[in-house]
Amino acid sequence: MKLLIADDDRDIARALTVLFERSHYSTDTVFNGSDAYDYAAGGDYDGLILDIMMPGMDGLEVLKKLRADGVSTPVLLLTARSEVEDRVNGLDAGADDYLPKPFAASELLARVRAMLRRRDQYHGNVLEYQGLTLNLSTYELGFAGESLRLMGREFQVMELLMQAPGSVISTEQFMDRIWGWEAEADVSVVWVNLSNLRKKIEKLNAPVGIRAVRGVGYCLEKT
Repeated sequence: MKLLIADDDRDIARALTVLFERSHYSTDTVFNGSDAYDYAAGGDYDGLILDIMMPGMDGLEVLKKLRADGVSTPVLLLTARSEVEDRVNGLDAGADDYLPKPFAASELLARVRAMLRRRDQYHGNVLEYQGLTLNLSTYELGFAGESLRLMGREFQVMELLMQAPGSVISTEQFMDRIWGWEAEADVSVVWVNLSNLRKKIEKLNAPVGIRAVRGVGYCLEKT
């Protein structure tokens, strides 16, 4: 799952980035409303975390503009404003949820999980293909009663593959969805994680493989 975090308080933004990445989300982080709109309008995100009080374009303006553009990505608003009228305005503007500051990290994570579950394309807590399962809560890859825990990036790569088995995903798509637009990582990190996943699938003896399509990308398919 990939999230966009927008908060003009850089300390809070960085803390949120660490929190979500430790919880196996990939993130992009911006510090003003204009960048939030540009990233959200042009990126492929599963959810947006927007602070309302931002310079230039505030979070409500960003949200209204995105909804007017037809962007339906779920949005959670974070703000110091806690009055009922403010919450109503945020929800009426198209927000999916609203959490006043200060908040507990556990509640924020729970609200984001709930928000993502409500998406039409949400697949549930376990993805399954040919008996191979990926538990989105425990980060375990399993088959026939055996399971292996995946590391952060491995989990995110496997999640993308299992959300669309048989579909080819390019290296660029992996980089964009998992490492982000401004990542300094080399594309070789994709190959390393795919290699590790192949070994773990083989260890589980699952009838599934990750096939390389020359010059195009990679797909998960029955072997």
